[in-house]
Amino acid sequence: MPDPANLFAFALISLGMVLTPGPNMVYLISRSICQGRTSGMISLGGVTLGFVFYMLCAAFGITGFVMAVPFAYDTLRFAGAVYLLYLAWQAVKPSGRSPFQVRDLPKDGPRKLFLMGFLTNILNPKIAVMYLSLLPQFISLENGSILGQSIALGLTQIIISVSVNAMIAVGAGSIAVFLVQRPLWATVQRWIMGTVLTALAVRMMTEARRG
Repeated sequence: MPDPANLFAFALISLGMVLTPGPNMVYLISRSICQGRTSGMISLGGVTLGFVFYMLCAAFGITGFVMAVPFAYDTLRFAGAVYLLYLAWQAVKPSGRSPFQVRDLPKDGPRKLFLMGFLTNILNPKIAVMYLSLLPQFISLENGSILGQSIALGLTQIIISVSVNAMIAVGAGSIAVFLVQRPLWATVQRWIMGTVLTALAVRMMTEARRG
């Protein structure tokens, strides 16, 4: 199992990333508002399968990479930190588009909803980078199996992301009305998220090399 401190830090990053607007959030919100909560939840099922796919690929790939490449942790650590800084900028930049500005989507059946949710996640660069660059630095050789730690961290991310996205999909309409009536709240949330992501990036770049 991962070190508890690493697990908590990774959980915090996972929460920050799921709350930062991206393709998954935009798609689920648009689908829920345009076609109803049930359609949003079916789409979320496809997104979840995409998370599982990435988790398994990363878990087996990271295991081989860390064992084969010297200084692999440092390479991935700095790549992950740079990406967190990019996400922080995306959260606070003035021209950022709210995910609650709904896209007009056609009405689709359950099978296509599930497939589109899966493809949206598979093609989401934020998730790919998270699993390939961020997850490895929360693995410590002293804590046993790299594969086991990778899967434990991946499951943590999946649980957090699915839980938050489910709440957003179910409450998309109400949340959209809330933000329209309280634009200052959305701005504050963006700056808090940008600050948290920046702090985590600095922590990654300054921590000592492990293993």
